[in-house]
Amino acid sequence: MPTDALLDRFLGELAPLAPVAVWAHGSLAGGDYQEGRSDLDLIAVLDGPLTPRTVWQVAKVHARLRSDPLAALLHCTYLTPDTADDADRRHLTWAHEILFKRTVTPVTRRELHAFGRVLHGKAPAGLLPPVPDRELADFVVRDQREFWRPAVDNASLWTRDVWVDLGTITYARAGVTLRDGRLISKREALDLLPGLGAPVEVVEDIRRRRYDGSAPPPDGWVARRAGLTRGYLGPAIDALVATYG
Repeated sequence: MPTDALLDRFLGELAPLAPVAVWAHGSLAGGDYQEGRSDLDLIAVLDGPLTPRTVWQVAKVHARLRSDPLAALLHCTYLTPDTADDADRRHLTWAHEILFKRTVTPVTRRELHAFGRVLHGKAPAGLLPPVPDRELADFVVRDQREFWRPAVDNASLWTRDVWVDLGTITYARAGVTLRDGRLISKREALDLLPGLGAPVEVVEDIRRRRYDGSAPPPDGWVARRAGLTRGYLGPAIDALVATYG
């Protein structure tokens, strides 16, 4: 499987940095991975501190993988044992073929504890503190209120597949997390969305592209889909935030 070959190569390239652990989360760990469509979401724990030389070595690791057709989908955040427990800290990350810094969110941390896949070294429970239910819920509400709700008002975003897909799926997953305290897969979210009042045409469009191959959209569909999605998500997010915020 090309994904396994890329992961093996990544671990081999990373070996000179002597990682304490390498974990997968997201679809790759949760059983909903679609090769060639899904991101390969990884966390690597290095025995820090992360010096400028370490940053250069990390960049070289990813540069050497660029010829692989799946390499653009491989995203990895780099922690150290001394910084792994700081939920607000921004960590070195390779994603979208660049290096930058971002946090490891409470959702990601809960995923790692619940179903993280150990690719190398220690398990997440040995290095990451558990995520309290209140911390997880507060983050989910804040993400819907401060990121997704303003995004709904930016009409130009919603002509792109990625915004339609993630916006609707993240909303459905947020509702389950806030109501039941559990995480669900993207496939489970799609199954729930029609019952939550989401436009069936939009849900089926996402399902076709994610699981059945991408058929050319009919004329005018992209603009119509954007309107349907925004018309649904705006009030839905407002109601969710009002209930749980």
